[in-house]
Amino acid sequence: MKKVRLLSALLCLSLLAGCAGTLVQPQGTWKPLPTPEGSLPPVPELACTAEGALNGYQSFALNLLRQNLVEGENTLVSPLSVTLALGMTANGAAEDTLREFEALFGLSRDNLNSLCVRFMADYAKLGGSTEAILVNSLWADPDVTLANGFVLRCQDTFQAQLFQQDLQDSATVQAVNDWVSEATRGLIPAVIDKFSDETVLALVNAIYLKNKFQQPFETPASDWEMEFTAGDGTVAHPKGMHNGTRNEEYISAENGQGVLLPYDDGRLGLLMMLPDEGVSLTDYLADWNGNTVPELLAARSNTRVSLTCPKFKTEWSNSLKASLSAMGLEDAFDPGQADFTAMGTAGGNPLYIGDVVHKTVFEINEKGTEAAAVTAVKMAPTAAMMPQELIYLRFDRPFIYGIVDMETGAPLFLGTMERCE
Repeated sequence: MKKVRLLSALLCLSLLAGCAGTLVQPQGTWKPLPTPEGSLPPVPELACTAEGALNGYQSFALNLLRQNLVEGENTLVSPLSVTLALGMTANGAAEDTLREFEALFGLSRDNLNSLCVRFMADYAKLGGSTEAILVNSLWADPDVTLANGFVLRCQDTFQAQLFQQDLQDSATVQAVNDWVSEATRGLIPAVIDKFSDETVLALVNAIYLKNKFQQPFETPASDWEMEFTAGDGTVAHPKGMHNGTRNEEYISAENGQGVLLPYDDGRLGLLMMLPDEGVSLTDYLADWNGNTVPELLAARSNTRVSLTCPKFKTEWSNSLKASLSAMGLEDAFDPGQADFTAMGTAGGNPLYIGDVVHKTVFEINEKGTEAAAVTAVKMAPTAAMMPQELIYLRFDRPFIYGIVDMETGAPLFLGTMERCE
């Protein structure tokens, strides 16, 4: 008989690159988890203004990036992925633990749910050539007892598919990884080596997007290299791309300049900001706040720009436990203080968050971008006007970039490019 000492893993997987919202079916003999009887009231419209809700999210996104910066190293986080993962988790929290989640985002749980619903709806119906998948699933071990309200909220609000099977079975691990691989078109082929004996629950959120630029870069006859100088003076020679000198959405701001490259869906765009010479990315970001990205987007002007930047693919992974704790999510990681009674139990034991693991991938070429993110929340039991001159903009030293919502200013991905090989 399996020893029931719960470790539930909430896996939020997001990948930007792909197709429109079809359900991803697991392989093998997974059984549907019965839907609890009854119903919950629908998620209300945002009780606060949409701008207020987005300001909370934008502040969270920036804090998440800043908390994970390491001078001289590339960083890439997906605030959208982490928000959806923690949004589901928050629906299992109660009392002081719930209040920490609400303080983390500056939103009530109802408003956080509403914001997640809005994100999933908005980014599943993008126009142009953009393809999108946004799917969630809940994978439960037969030994776990989940609260009906928690399951219903995951199903109704996050549209989660529900499955039940022995998580320690190797076939189950393969089924989860196959589900992940299919949802992400193989960009992330697996997220789990094996479930520990304590694991009883996994909630998985998958987002997959592929975006093409409204104005693609010139396609060269052959690859060419550019120089990229890191903060420590190290010089690399990544492959480069050039826009051929044309009008771009140019941004001039204090201590830096940059560009917004809209995708052909008319909603999302790639933001790239280059600090002034002598200003490090850490110092540059120190002056950013929750309003900075919307203000940068508002400041853009259609300007003649000679734009050169590297083609690159970057990957990043780390535990978010320390950074989220520093951002105020403390009790949730403390087995003596966490309150997840609204989520359920395993063998009668209450739960707490053991760790939050985040992995991201981003790639850019002349046509557009692909990006991916995986967030795993592991639950454990307790015992201006156009200027006339031509602007030359070369991203040949450390810069900031991100996929942003041009309508709301919400960043889906944020990263720093310190070293480009």
